[in-house]
Amino acid sequence: MQAIVVTAFDRPPEWQDIEDPRPNEGEVVVRMIAAALHPRVRSQASGSHYTSEGVLPLVPGVDGVARFPDGTTRYVAIGSDVRGSFAERVAVDPRASVVLPDGADPAEVAAAVNPVMSSWVALRRRITMPADATVLVLGATGIAGGSAVRVAKRLGAAHVVASGRNPERLAALAGYGADETIPLADTARIGETAAEADVVLDYLWGVPAADTMRAIVTARRDRAARLDWVSIGSSAGAESPIPSAALRASGLTVVGSGQGSVGRSAFVAELPSIVEAIADGLTVPVRTVGAEDVASAWTDADAATRTVFTF
Repeated sequence: MQAIVVTAFDRPPEWQDIEDPRPNEGEVVVRMIAAALHPRVRSQASGSHYTSEGVLPLVPGVDGVARFPDGTTRYVAIGSDVRGSFAERVAVDPRASVVLPDGADPAEVAAAVNPVMSSWVALRRRITMPADATVLVLGATGIAGGSAVRVAKRLGAAHVVASGRNPERLAALAGYGADETIPLADTARIGETAAEADVVLDYLWGVPAADTMRAIVTARRDRAARLDWVSIGSSAGAESPIPSAALRASGLTVVGSGQGSVGRSAFVAELPSIVEAIADGLTVPVRTVGAEDVASAWTDADAATRTVFTF
């Protein structure tokens, strides 16, 4: 069979012949239909993700939509760092799969589960979001951050503030549930507007996280009121100079959400609701590319669209 294969962490993967998968106990071999090139997959393929095993060669891909031996079409999450979903056939654990609802588009599901899951699991598994919460999304102009605006509303947030760098994408979020949109550079306004926020979903980290923490804590009327800051991504920097006073002088609590802080069983438990929400319209922009064209698609990145390989 053929697959997308990483043979070196410093160059794009290639479409090449590999051996058929050998399922472990409890696994079945499925025929892949679609799998998305998420940022998480890029870091897997470069060996830079914090879960990377550093093993080569590897087949990247963390999830996708596949045809199972029983004829069903299902979304499936992949548990291995080296036996990923970017192949014609993959050995998977059926317990980490969800049958697609009638009429669901496989490419749309493959594209959306990963970015939607990032905020969904954070709000459902890492914190207890208050009823009628105010939520600030930092980095809302990325695909996952934009999805987080809609997820927060779907899960019960009363007021969502979106902040990001791209002005056009930021303005568009008003049509997707954002009650207020603020440019990331306007830190003072973010602090004033989100002063009474209950939750921050942070896709940026780095200096913007520290600056925004300082601005919000300074502006809060009741500094002892709980504020859950959930670190989900680090597109602005892997390290953040968090001011210690923000932690000592406020109800600020910082947690992370991702592989490790959330167990695999918790991710799997949320999958049916996530797939249902995507089938109900919580989608992301998609472009489909034949897997054999991986070389050009890998370098032709578009931050506003999720690339989905078809097999």
